[in-house]
Order: sequence, then structure tokens, then C-alpha cells
Amino acid sequence: MSPVTVTRRYRFCAAHRLHTDHLTSEENRIVFGKCNNANGHGHNYVVLVTVESDVNGGVVDLEQLDRLVNDTVVRRFDHHDLNGDPEFARCTTTGENLVKLIWELLEPKLPNQRLAKVGVIETRDNYFEYAGSAQPAGGSRG
Repeated sequence: MSPVTVTRRYRFCAAHRLHTDHLTSEENRIVFGKCNNANGHGHNYVVLVTVESDVNGGVVDLEQLDRLVNDTVVRRFDHHDLNGDPEFARCTTTGENLVKLIWELLEPKLPNQRLAKVGVIETRDNYFEYAGSAQPAGGSRG
């Protein structure tokens, strides 16, 4: 039987500066433009968390999912500078890296449902989505 998916929406506000030590100051300005402003800038992020379960597996516990996402993601990032988060010490605070980090924070904590995908809306025009690393042919995503 095909899985059923449920998507919940969460919000947080956070600041960041797009900058990497792997580039010169001039290269950072060229690559990241106004998003490289030394004072940073902020976004009202929307996070879409999609979980899947069997039709026979029961109902997704939305209260449990909400608690998990709020405790693990929203409280961690809301009204913070993403550049100060220890996980971003190794990478730039791009939307691609943020959506992957959110996946990595949530995926091991979902015992009864599978995390199908995570989406992050950063701006009106920027949406990022991650569904985990690819599995070898015949492998499972568990």
C-alpha cells in the first residue's frame, strides 16, 4: 500500500550573513552580493516538514510532530544569528545548507513516521527542499 504524507508548516525569524573564509572579501561580495553585508540580514523562514506513514500504520501524531519540530528547530533558530550556530562553523548559512541541517536534526528523532522531505521558504523567490541522501538501488530509506 502506498504511504500517506502529511505536511506541517512552521515559522521562525533568523539573521545570517552569506560569507565563506574560502573566498577573498572581494569574491564574497561578487558571489553573495548584498547578502554578504557585514551586519547580516534577516528572513522570516517557513519550514515545511513532510512525514509519511502507511495507511494501516495509524494516524500521524501531529502534536508529537509539532513538539519535536518546535523543540528541535524553531527554538534553536528563532531570533538567532544562524552564523553563530555551531553546525554552521563548517559551512555557509545558505538555504541549501539550512534545509539539510534541519533534515539531519529531525530525521533520527522520528521513530514512528518516516521523514519524507523538508522544505524551507527563505524569500518569496527562494525555496529549498531536501529528501535525504540517495539510496542505492533496492535500498530502503529507513
